[in-house]
Amino acid sequence: MIALVVSMGTLFAWALVAGRLARWSVTAPVAMTAAGVALTAGPHPLVRISLTTSDAERAVEIILAVLLFTDATDVPARVVREQRRVLTRLLVLALPMTLAAGTLLGRLLFPSGGWWLAALFASVTVPVDLAPAAELIRDSRLPSWLRAVLTVESGLNDGIVAPVFLLCLAGVEARGAASGSVGDALRSAVGALLWAVLAGVLVGKPGGLLLRRSWLAGWTRPAAVRLGILALPLMAYGLAIVLGGSGFIAAFVAGLCFAPDSRALPPKALRLVEDTGTLLSLALWFVFGELVTQAFTGDFDGRVVAYGALALTVFRIVPVLLSLAGSGLGRGDRLLLAWLGPRGLATIVFGLLAFVTLAPAHPHAADLIGQVMTMTVLMSLLLHGLTYGPLAAWYASARQRADGCQRRAGNPS
Repeated sequence: MIALVVSMGTLFAWALVAGRLARWSVTAPVAMTAAGVALTAGPHPLVRISLTTSDAERAVEIILAVLLFTDATDVPARVVREQRRVLTRLLVLALPMTLAAGTLLGRLLFPSGGWWLAALFASVTVPVDLAPAAELIRDSRLPSWLRAVLTVESGLNDGIVAPVFLLCLAGVEARGAASGSVGDALRSAVGALLWAVLAGVLVGKPGGLLLRRSWLAGWTRPAAVRLGILALPLMAYGLAIVLGGSGFIAAFVAGLCFAPDSRALPPKALRLVEDTGTLLSLALWFVFGELVTQAFTGDFDGRVVAYGALALTVFRIVPVLLSLAGSGLGRGDRLLLAWLGPRGLATIVFGLLAFVTLAPAHPHAADLIGQVMTMTVLMSLLLHGLTYGPLAAWYASARQRADGCQRRAGNPS
């Protein structure tokens, strides 16, 4: 209970001075992480959090379910239509290339872990999350279309990667067992994915239809609609678990099915589920602070630093630049989209789930996953959180120079 008091007290303190702290790029995730590090360090820490229990695994899955549902419903249809070519290149071309490159890098740096563990490294570290550089979404120095593309990419790619993560996790769990165990584990994982899709459709589509008709008929009120929406990801999660499927993937599918009907609901109908997801995610950032403490107090493997650095830079930048070749975007636009691939909450949640699942039977693999996840997110907080401001200034200056050249060319003296 002390962890709840301290973490929420930290959030409240940040809320009091958020405007001033924003000048130094101290966002809520940064503040919660710093508090988690400070309060869990040392031989007699003020706060102790157990991460290897089934209750912890269930709590992390529920948080992920709410976040994936929110991501799926928060994708603007207008942006998808207007920027479908760029988004297709990022999600259909760049994302698989990034996964493949991350897998190859993991295999080269950790050869004893095998291909499944290497692929698990990639699926944990690939999802983009704008939390480490959240201010860029409101930074008017960047064009609205570019901010919208980054928002949609970060909202969809974690849901796309989630099935890959489950398959890789099943492969690692079965590694070292009998030859038929890997195949059995993969078939079980595929079955869980199918049940998850079914549960998501059964909850999301009827849920959206019923809420929309009830609202249009005048049978309900805005506050009740907001509560009904919050119930959907939890319902999808629970139904998937009952059927033997993946709860958080069911929530993502439910969000996709619900999204078309959500546009007919009252304004700000999604605000409650969004705020709930934000609050839960900040609690996880506090937990991440303890993971940072653990990463530097145990048997630290220096190779995870190289993996995290390359995953954030080369293995994000090169696939994005290759996928955007011939897209018609300017060089500055392509470079900015390639660089702005921060890692955050999705990586933390996937890493935590992998750690909790693998710790009993594969402790070494679990420790490596925890260290890779921790270093990748920690370096992203520093790299993307501190560089997006100067990059936005550079981008705005370059755009002004280009516009000035075009005006002079169009109006020769």
